[in-house]
Amino acid sequence: MDSSFAIMIIVTTIASGIRLATPFLLASLGEALGQRSGVLNLGVDGVMLLGAFSAYYTVLQTGNLYMGLLISVCLGLLIGLFYAFITLKLRAVQGVSGIGIYLFGLGMSDLLFQKLVGTPKPIFPFMPLDIPILSRLPIVGEMFFQHSIIVYMAFGLVPIMSFILYKTTYGLNVRAIGENPEAADSLGVSTGLTRGSAIIIGNGLAGLAGAALAIELGIFQQNLTNAMGFIAIALVYFGAWSPKGVMIGSLVFGMVQAIVLQLKTFEIIPRSASDLASMAPAVITILALIIVAKKFRQPSALTKPYIRGG
Repeated sequence: MDSSFAIMIIVTTIASGIRLATPFLLASLGEALGQRSGVLNLGVDGVMLLGAFSAYYTVLQTGNLYMGLLISVCLGLLIGLFYAFITLKLRAVQGVSGIGIYLFGLGMSDLLFQKLVGTPKPIFPFMPLDIPILSRLPIVGEMFFQHSIIVYMAFGLVPIMSFILYKTTYGLNVRAIGENPEAADSLGVSTGLTRGSAIIIGNGLAGLAGAALAIELGIFQQNLTNAMGFIAIALVYFGAWSPKGVMIGSLVFGMVQAIVLQLKTFEIIPRSASDLASMAPAVITILALIIVAKKFRQPSALTKPYIRGG
């Protein structure tokens, strides 16, 4: 293998890893915000599935990719509103209600696909943005500056989310409620409103994550996410509940996936070991999670409902 071919493989793998990390990053950022406020949402994968189908079907009917993104976000926000109601108003157990939303999303997305589409039909994904000068840079341009708008949206949200969490009053309230809702409430912070907004925003991003996956692949099928939402939840722990950490975790997972795909493409991995190799990203993430999570403490009020005077 000559050096130019090796460089091409490395560039392709890194570019692919960034694209593969995008849905994880979007879902993880939303979940991180929710968990910072003290709410765990195990329904992320179900919301992603519904977001993926809604975006896919919208694009299939209208041909408008941006409309597909908008519909997926709106659907995620609507599900977030429902989840906020059952967890905050009805005080349902977060783990159980989250699994309920996952199962609902899994079943409903498949049912809608069977009834409205039936046979998988391809859609055209977003084309890479043409960024003047940067897109044409050798090596660097192909790795970092030849991606679609969804990729740049996802990574652009990292500094925005960091600013919101650490530099705004709203972010301070979210973090305070996630640690000590009683103290935050005594200072006049609305626990229900703050947690509710975090849940709704988080689900909106999960819907967008599903749309990013479906549009990037250009297709929808049963259980398209293949438990990606649960990996996104794990990446929140991996990233220590910070947007930057979540981004690093998503990139690690995406890069491992890209490497495995390349190894399969060049048949470096035997076909008999193909299924085992596909487990590598999840296994590596779990190992990293075990190592990293021990060094950080989760929000003290995570999964704990707050009842004033209770």
